[in-house]
Amino acid sequence: MTFGAAEAASPRDVAVALQIVALLTILTLAPAILMVMTSFTRIIIVFHFLRTAMGTAQMPPNQILVGMAILLTFFIMAPVASDVNKQALAPYFAETIPFQEMTARAKVPIRKFLIANTQNKDLALFLDISRAERPRTVDEIPDHVVVAAFVLSEIQIAFQIGFLLFLPFLIIDFVVSSVLLSMGMMMLPPVMISVPFKILLFVLVDGWGLLVTSLVKSYYL
Repeated sequence: MTFGAAEAASPRDVAVALQIVALLTILTLAPAILMVMTSFTRIIIVFHFLRTAMGTAQMPPNQILVGMAILLTFFIMAPVASDVNKQALAPYFAETIPFQEMTARAKVPIRKFLIANTQNKDLALFLDISRAERPRTVDEIPDHVVVAAFVLSEIQIAFQIGFLLFLPFLIIDFVVSSVLLSMGMMMLPPVMISVPFKILLFVLVDGWGLLVTSLVKSYYL
């Protein structure tokens, strides 16, 4: 037996059906939301920069990097998710607030996180592009402007971190290439010599711990 808006007995039934459709749509777009409205974008870009800088080809594999990025994203976003659940989802499931108020409440902690981790120049850029009226307060900035500016900020910050990651490994490449050239071993690929030294350096300085700590602490919660 199917149920549609045409078979609804009252406007309340139609509203419930539309809420179900909205919920299913959100679940369908969940992967995209995870990428653009959380810390996932910055983390996965930094991880790929690190692997490229170390020259380890497919190690760690993409599945491992994505899994680590998702786990760190859950860890970073846990306070935001807790606020959303406390302020919006829990009252809604307790049937103390309507669906519209639930969505309005859920946006508050999410917008707070996005704006806190977005550069002002990126917000100004998308406000100019959208030709929207200049907001008097942060709360008046449109949601689509906040999300777009946040994504741009995440990409820019990730590239800045990636540049800093490349520097020490680039120095190792220069040193190894110079030594091999001075020894007349021009036929030996420098990568074969530099990669073990890069891995050794990264392990000695506890690279994964430092990188994960820096990524987590780079967010304002």
